[in-house]
Amino acid sequence: MDFFPPALETLIDQFARLPGVGRKSAQRLAFYVMGLPESEANTFAEAIVNAHKTVHVCPTCQILTDLSLCNICQSNRRDRSIVCVVADPKDVLSIERAREYSGLYHVLHGVISPMSGVGPDDVKIKELTKRVADGEIQEVIMATNPDTEGEATAMYIARLLKPFDIKVTRLAYGVPVGGNLEYADDATLLRALEGRQEL
Repeated sequence: MDFFPPALETLIDQFARLPGVGRKSAQRLAFYVMGLPESEANTFAEAIVNAHKTVHVCPTCQILTDLSLCNICQSNRRDRSIVCVVADPKDVLSIERAREYSGLYHVLHGVISPMSGVGPDDVKIKELTKRVADGEIQEVIMATNPDTEGEATAMYIARLLKPFDIKVTRLAYGVPVGGNLEYADDATLLRALEGRQEL
């Protein structure tokens, strides 16, 4: 028998389904929501329902938008010959924050992960190859995470795009700014040496 009323248990279960939220955090969130005035709780619920109804993926780049075509794809200030490929929509925000990239994006909505049952058909790779086949793109920058799945996805896409005779690059990575060589692992140091640049 559950200690909490069924409606509260259901709310806890729903919060627990969120990534990175364990059972105790889900309970804290549920109790917080239960403590809200009814008007605020309704506003919270309406925000979830409204976002789910109005936000969709851009048909070109797969970024989340509420427009027929996202702001980035609509912009005539962006370099249409370069596409930066990222795993998740939140990765676009990270790159945009640097204010140095002016090309377009393509969001995969995941990475290839055979251990998790995610194959190439489960992420937005076909949409990327279709964009490249259209002929305007000259360079694809792979900006997936430097972990096993991100590397495998980048390599898979690079091989897939080889027949199109375009430049496929990978984000450089290595020792972070403000980092200490003493704490860098072997793989990080190797990548830093491989990606060294002339001063």
